[in-house]
This record gives sequence, C-alpha cells and structure tokens, in this order.
Amino acid sequence: MNKLNSKKSQVEIENLPIWLGIDPGLAIIGWAILQGDEQSSPILVDYGIIETSKKLSTPERLLEIETDLIELVKEFKPQQIVLEMPFFGRQIKAAGGVLQALGIINLVCYREAKIIPFQLHQSSWKAHLGNGKATKDEIASILQRLFNLEYLPIDDSVDAIGIGYAGLCGLRNQIK
Repeated sequence: MNKLNSKKSQVEIENLPIWLGIDPGLAIIGWAILQGDEQSSPILVDYGIIETSKKLSTPERLLEIETDLIELVKEFKPQQIVLEMPFFGRQIKAAGGVLQALGIINLVCYREAKIIPFQLHQSSWKAHLGNGKATKDEIASILQRLFNLEYLPIDDSVDAIGIGYAGLCGLRNQIK
C-alpha cells in the first residue's frame, strides 16, 4: 500500500468522510481511499491494486479478492463506496469473471461496512475529469496535478482514484 502524507491537520481530516473508489475486475482491482466532501479539497489517502493470479481457479481468485477487500474496509472504514459500472462491448469472455468479482465486492461492502456501493459509468467519471474518452495516461496526468503527486503508476489504481474523486465530488448516475 502506498501511504501518502496530507497537508491537513489530523482534526480537519477526522471530520471528513472517507471514500473507497473501486475499479472492479477479476485479474486486477484498482482501489483508492480519498477523504473529503463536496465543500472541501479532497485528500488522496492511499491507493493500490488487488491482483489475482490467472493460475488460480475462479473461486480461489474470488476468495483472494474477498480477503484483501475485507482488509481494506477494516483498515480505512469508508463511509462511502463508489465503483465503476462494468461495460462489456464484444469482449464477453471477461464478463463472467468481472461480474462474479463485482458480486464479491458488493457482498464485502455490505457485510463489512453496511454500505451499498453506488456505480458510475466510465464515461461519466472520466468526463468529470475533463474528457469522457481519456486514456489511463491522460487520467493519471490530470490526477497528478489535482493531488500534487510527483508520480502515479499507470495501473488500475489510477481509475480507482478518478472514480473515487468523481463520487466524492457528488457525481451520480441513476443506476439501480
């Protein structure tokens, strides 16, 4: 996990809600912890990925996702959870695993934190950052400037930060 320092005092930070942004998948899940609300400057607390081995069976991978996500929820105690709504074009092959992982994510969020995550369309959270069709590199560049980061890895944690940030800023889709 990447521990980040913030410029806010501990008292200020304690009063702000904690957000968990998730980019779901079976092979790689991006996650990000942000703190703030619509009226304050957001703080990026931590981010990373949960990666499962393709050598494992799907149930073993789902168990690994469950275990790692439980650890994240227990450590950071989010009050809000936002995740990207998966979109499948013609690549139906990956859909089954991603949807199973999404079920585990929803289960853990509800069982461990009593939170029903809300979902954002990829194009809407990216548009919130300036371009609904932005690449991961472009999103990383925007987030680096936004959070004053010297370096940001180009992996699924970038999307999770963007997803969490959009949710924290009040973006919502009407998805039930």
